[in-house]
Amino acid sequence: MTADLLPLIPIFFIIAILYSSAGFGGGSSYLAVLALFPIEYSSLRVIALTCNIIVVAGAVFLFYKNDLIPYEKVWPLVILSIPMAFLGGYIHLDEKIFFVILGIILIFAALSMLIKVKKEVKRLPPYTNGIIGGGIGFLSGMVGIGGGIFLSPVLYLSRWNVPKAIAATTSLYILVNSVAGLAGQFSSGNITVDITLLTSLGLSVFLGGQIGSRLTVFRLEPSLVKKISAMLILFVGIRILYQNM
Repeated sequence: MTADLLPLIPIFFIIAILYSSAGFGGGSSYLAVLALFPIEYSSLRVIALTCNIIVVAGAVFLFYKNDLIPYEKVWPLVILSIPMAFLGGYIHLDEKIFFVILGIILIFAALSMLIKVKKEVKRLPPYTNGIIGGGIGFLSGMVGIGGGIFLSPVLYLSRWNVPKAIAATTSLYILVNSVAGLAGQFSSGNITVDITLLTSLGLSVFLGGQIGSRLTVFRLEPSLVKKISAMLILFVGIRILYQNM
């Protein structure tokens, strides 16, 4: 790892705190930040997904211990997302197309998160959860993120559950999607990763994720963090789209 990549360590630490406190892994912002540094394109999605897994694995454990995961509603989301994320991860995108798609998705997700919705929980048919999970899983695997940034706005807009349950669900969804997407990418071949960089960033996001997850479970109301996250996502989405159009 070269000296010009050292700023990534504190940046990833801060991203992990912020995003894990809202139930996210931070994959979208990891990608956005990595795109600004001289890093091999083929390793971008691998780094983002690996950091996602590290952050949300700790979050899922905490949510599980505090009985915040609504399993009966989660499984329809997860079951279809796994094969679809693997399939999406297997697809290789042209570098320019990849960043244009990423920028558009980030802007859409950020704007969706800023929309105010009613707080009452609305019951959706099980097949709806399967469609949502599979569709977002494929898109997430293709772009190289865990999918929480897409799933969370959909769940909030549909009044799927209370905020902490949505955060817990998002973390679990990101975990299984990230693992499936990463497996798909390695199956496609042509992957090169700087192990020293990956290890350094992995330790950084682990510490940040532990802090952020505990804020969600024990202290912090996710609504404020969701708004801050949305503004950050919007900024990086516009920046990436501007640079690649």
